Amino acid sequence: MNEIVLICTVGGSHQPILTAIHETSPAFVCFLCTDKDPVTGQPGSRVQVEGKGSVIKARLTDLGPNLPNMAIQCGLSPQQYEVRIVPSDDLDGVVSEAARAMLDLRRRFPEARLSADYTGGTKTMTAGLVIAALEIEDVELRLVTGARGNLVQVQDGTQHSTSAIVETVRLRRVMAPFLNAWARYGYAEAAQGLARVRAPLHVSLFAELQIACDLSTAFDAWDRFDHAAALSTLRVYRPRIGARAGHHLSFLEILASSDGDPRKEPARLMDLWMNALRRADQGRYDDAVARGYRLLEWTAQWLLREYAGIDTADLPVDTAESLMIQPNPKGRRQAGLFKAWELVASHLSDAPQRFAASERNQMRDHLSARNASILAHGYTPIGFDAWNRFSGWLEKAFLPMLSSAAAQRGLRVMPPQLPTKPIWEG
Repeated sequence: MNEIVLICTVGGSHQPILTAIHETSPAFVCFLCTDKDPVTGQPGSRVQVEGKGSVIKARLTDLGPNLPNMAIQCGLSPQQYEVRIVPSDDLDGVVSEAARAMLDLRRRFPEARLSADYTGGTKTMTAGLVIAALEIEDVELRLVTGARGNLVQVQDGTQHSTSAIVETVRLRRVMAPFLNAWARYGYAEAAQGLARVRAPLHVSLFAELQIACDLSTAFDAWDRFDHAAALSTLRVYRPRIGARAGHHLSFLEILASSDGDPRKEPARLMDLWMNALRRADQGRYDDAVARGYRLLEWTAQWLLREYAGIDTADLPVDTAESLMIQPNPKGRRQAGLFKAWELVASHLSDAPQRFAASERNQMRDHLSARNASILAHGYTPIGFDAWNRFSGWLEKAFLPMLSSAAAQRGLRVMPPQLPTKPIWEG
């Protein structure tokens, strides 16, 4: 890939373009030019490339053109260049034509390095070429610069062509769509997309990509209830994110703690509720209600095991018979959601007992929608209204009771919702 194919915008000054061509020695040049102005009839910049005779002023102060076109001045044969017409002040049009030119040149010169020089042309042409170059991978951006004695132009004789430093801009443009997935809790989408981004050579940019990929992976693990995997990654980045994610880390450490920690199970119940809220925010109401159903069932199981020593997966015979629960094929008597809450009402006290006794009918009404869901026993999709009623009841009647029971086991804070934007940025 030693050959260079140069694409450049052409405007009022020819000298920067000649400098770019002389210093890069391209195998082929694509000139982006304007055509005759449709309003005034004034010739566009294409005359500087294709015009006959003297078409360019050596100096702006000269009375008239006294130099041949740029192709002649550079010694370019007709096979070594082409002219493509772009609008002078239509940004969309310039971007589209510049991108089309770049893709065509890459197809025609697959082994060459494609360079885009944005020094010449109108401001719109410059902006359009830069946007197109940033969108297309492996296009080098260049400009001609030099010593400036004023705000108009660089001093003649000091011009030189140089690469524009755009690694940071290009990387962040590529990363942005994947990081935007955080806004909808799309951590898996972000992690998968970022993993495909080519690693930059610059150390700080590589680190930026690495932390974005790692934290997307970590929060994806958390969102899938793999708390240990999430913690192992987030701990590494504690010095970088601690100030903005200290609450997340503290709660995650409880979620991933040993089974002997009395806070772990109520923390996991709270975390399941936050997960349900995320599914609802994504419009996945069947998933959200299914998690709410599991939360109700699991909470009753935990309360009975924690406060009454009752295992709903293997009930004592007398307890099961009082609820008319028959043994399963393995001889075990098991209590489902509603039977479990009947046990809470008869064997516990305080807030759990009051909830079980007073909310029994409400619970049945709300879960009838779940039973009709395709994730349960029916075919009816759950919509926003059904979720809104169910979640409103949970927040008003159920969560205060759960929070009170969790506080008795040392868990006195609600978990934070997972972040919707990068937490390592300032």
